[in-house]
Amino acid sequence: MTVATSILDAITVPAAEGRAIPDAATRETIGYAPVHTVADLNAAVAAARAAQPAWNALGHAERSRILNAIADEIEASAEELAQLLSREQGKPLDGPNARFEVGACTVWTRAAADTPLEPEVVFEAGGSRAEVHYDALGVVAAIGPWNWPMMISVWQIAPSLRMGNTVVVKPSEFTPLSVLALAELFNRHLPAGVLTVVSGDREVGAAIARHPDIDKIMFTGSTATGRRIVEASAGSLARLTLELGGNDAGIVLPGTDPAAIAENLFWGCFINTGQTCAALKRLYVHDSVYDQVVQTLAGLAAATPMGRGLDEGNVLGPLQNEAQFDIVRSLVDDARARGARIVTGGEPAPELGPLFYRPTVVADIDDGARLVDEEQFGPVIPVIRYTDVDDAVRRANASDQGLGASVWSADVDAAVEVAKRLQAGTVWINQHGTLNPVVPFGGTKASGYGQEFGVAGLKAVAAPKVISR
Repeated sequence: MTVATSILDAITVPAAEGRAIPDAATRETIGYAPVHTVADLNAAVAAARAAQPAWNALGHAERSRILNAIADEIEASAEELAQLLSREQGKPLDGPNARFEVGACTVWTRAAADTPLEPEVVFEAGGSRAEVHYDALGVVAAIGPWNWPMMISVWQIAPSLRMGNTVVVKPSEFTPLSVLALAELFNRHLPAGVLTVVSGDREVGAAIARHPDIDKIMFTGSTATGRRIVEASAGSLARLTLELGGNDAGIVLPGTDPAAIAENLFWGCFINTGQTCAALKRLYVHDSVYDQVVQTLAGLAAATPMGRGLDEGNVLGPLQNEAQFDIVRSLVDDARARGARIVTGGEPAPELGPLFYRPTVVADIDDGARLVDEEQFGPVIPVIRYTDVDDAVRRANASDQGLGASVWSADVDAAVEVAKRLQAGTVWINQHGTLNPVVPFGGTKASGYGQEFGVAGLKAVAAPKVISR
């Protein structure tokens, strides 16, 4: 397959000036990303500060028009973007992967453009009236992850631009090319300084967190890094939206038909080869259906095509980087050493490439094992047996993280009652990890705070102003 390179040529730099970015599947160099410094960050923030008043003055209607034009641009370049994303991140073109992610960039950009945000009348009586209006904050910094680099960048960039802010983006060091390519398309329609990508290292990320001229920081990544951002941003009092790690629990209630939930359950666990913050990470199954659920999941895992992302038909890919591969392997090895049963997988797949790990279902494991207590972020699901629903809820809530959760049952009313008791920002019924651009999304506990998407997401990148008369 020939990979289109026009956008890639526009964003890469000569080898002597940049950092080599490998293909996740083959480890061959795709291109060279610029290496920006704290000085480059300072220049980008200064340019964003200077550009913001004029951008804000355009008004909502014009900014929305521009965002829709950007969505058209993304749509027109979708296949080129998907092929670059597949190579850099590793996710296949097919299935809920690279083409899906690029399509989501278009959908979320249009949603940010078209979602209405009118002043809210909060009091009116006796000739008095109070309204809440929403103004631009100023400069927003967006720090993104490597697992869904384009889509999550759009989640941060598009609402910020719609509300009249300018944006400085720092992509993950593992996937800078995807974000640079996305910004290249945005900047075909934006004034200079409104959107800048700073492709730097952790030093640049740390400088963002403490920068005095940044008004808002949006971060998706680990809980540990989120805590450091909170500490560093105290001096500037920058507003924060933090979407941090998740160890999402699912509970399968008694009486559930494993075949009826099989496909949704599988993709809840294994979407993006498990490299998703809101993927299902630990599954509690009632004893009455435990063996059937385990076998159903294992059968799907063993039969699902895995391989190089550019090869049509594959829907599972490699781990994106060596560090994550080592984490996954270590957690499975620890589970095996504890006596857990590896039903399928449980080992690397070196014939596919250096960072491939077979989709793995682990049974006869319990809380206290590292694979249950820690976020694996890979193609592995531990399945834990339970006999009492109250106990399953207690165990699901025992984690200090609370991004998502799910309940699985043919009795939707019973599932909803259990969902009300789970401590998570989103609880899905008979699905897991499905998102909607107008439905708020965010975590609780150590999974962060603040919401994205829809009206809530627009308000999160705006300053509320009450006008009383």
